[in-house]
Amino acid sequence: MTTHLPNISPFISSKPYSELIFIKLGGSLITDKDKPLQAQTDLLLDLLNQLGVFLIQYPETRVLLGHGSGSFGHYMAKLYGTRDGVRDEMGWQGYHDVWRKARELHDIVMACGLDFDLPLPLISFPPSASVSASNRQITTWNLEPMTTAIDNGLIPVVYGDVVYDDQLGGTILSTEELFVDLASVFKPERVLLFGKTEGVYEDFPNAQNIIPHISSETDLPKTLGGSDSPDVTGGMMEKVRLMQKLCALSPETEVRICCGSDMSQMMDALIGKETGTLITHK
Repeated sequence: MTTHLPNISPFISSKPYSELIFIKLGGSLITDKDKPLQAQTDLLLDLLNQLGVFLIQYPETRVLLGHGSGSFGHYMAKLYGTRDGVRDEMGWQGYHDVWRKARELHDIVMACGLDFDLPLPLISFPPSASVSASNRQITTWNLEPMTTAIDNGLIPVVYGDVVYDDQLGGTILSTEELFVDLASVFKPERVLLFGKTEGVYEDFPNAQNIIPHISSETDLPKTLGGSDSPDVTGGMMEKVRLMQKLCALSPETEVRICCGSDMSQMMDALIGKETGTLITHK
């Protein structure tokens, strides 16, 4: 009996790579944040297909993918106050409910990535199974499996999730908080945060003026704002602060916050064109 092995995916290669990119698909982009448990599946398929097209054109690039929890995790987290800590039976019930809903969206993302003739080689790294924290600062995370995945052309996927915290009992870490910790180890050349907006607005919620460049030392205007939808991890202001911290820890990394709902703008960002708001160390 002859065994026929499947064709090798063009994405998978153990050859040395020249660039590592962290990519986040924002929760406001892949879900309707104002409608609980509503995934934007068609858009998610388009986003992941665009990523696949890019990786075929640039096989020397590696990607670590993250996504937000949007109307799945944030809705439940706000209901229970999980971000602030878990201290009793009701809190642990909330911890589990947040985990369950965040995982539900994660499973949708993973399924969409496999729903192509050339499936993306996504591999899941759920923080709830591997991360420990102390007052929301990551203390333990075994990154050897993730390193091996990246080195061999697989695409690790992380997401905003509940984690054990020795000070708070349990809490929630955002994808951006995970990226900060990962960047201190992996030193990616670029970080791309895709959302609904064209960039970082200095006049939120009027949203008329995009800030073209922010350094890690830039004082942020109070008008930068939070989020106009449920977001327990701080919205745009906190996102930018975390990316400033990331650039301070990994000075060679460039971050762009830009629009993901326009496929041409997404490809522009992927190939390195100027779009959205650039965040750098200097």
